[in-house]
Amino acid sequence: MSGMSAAARACLLRLANISHPVVLVTLVARQGSTPQDIGARMLVDATGRLEGTIGGGKLERRVIDEARAWLLTLPGAPDAVPCLLHEWNLQRDIGMTCGGVATLLFEAHHVAPWRVVVFGAGHVAQALVRTLQGLDCSVVCIDSRPEWLAQLPESPALSAIALDDPSMWAAFVQDHDAVLCMTMGHATDVPILRALHAAGRQPSFLGVIGSDAKRKMLVKQLRADGVRDAWLSRLQCPVGFPIGGNQPGEIAVSVAAALLAHRHGQSWPTT
Repeated sequence: MSGMSAAARACLLRLANISHPVVLVTLVARQGSTPQDIGARMLVDATGRLEGTIGGGKLERRVIDEARAWLLTLPGAPDAVPCLLHEWNLQRDIGMTCGGVATLLFEAHHVAPWRVVVFGAGHVAQALVRTLQGLDCSVVCIDSRPEWLAQLPESPALSAIALDDPSMWAAFVQDHDAVLCMTMGHATDVPILRALHAAGRQPSFLGVIGSDAKRKMLVKQLRADGVRDAWLSRLQCPVGFPIGGNQPGEIAVSVAAALLAHRHGQSWPTT
């Protein structure tokens, strides 16, 4: 770190001691007059500036806005790049009086991979978790039965959570998550779906294992509970592509295929 400013060093030290998603912004080149020297750094998370500076004022405001907006697009994005390069004319692009050009490197750190949240740890969920292990994703599995959670494979990409009331975990779901309800049945699925709606969550993918008849029952009950039709339209039940039979492993493959297709913006071929 020799030759580095104290503020830049502080950014790297702070980065080494946090684990939530952040963007490290570095001034890597400049032409003419700029508010900071090459090597200036700033650390930004969803709340704004955490550490350091690249010059303050309008340029810093623009950098913070760009970094925060970028962070929102990264979780769950299959083709996300870990860094971006912005070159701005400070007068034309930022509205500053100095006429220099600043080139800034944006580097994302600690951004979570694609996350699949599975409510339920029964036979189909057990098979699905094992199928997902070969994919670039993390999995959270929530159930009220510790003995079923104990049967899940050990993996650093898997979190097994025992809760007497699994619907309490709805508050921790993020909108970029793929969410699957694979609980013991209708009576345990409904509280989870109701809690997701009450918490204002809109998962990128929302599936419930079951049949067309089950979907009608779910929609009827949730609608009576005040769940909006626009939210219910996101619900995929039955979940998964129409392939295979009713064995847990085959259902798991069909659901994993539907998750992959959704993630990559594809649909089930009709021809």
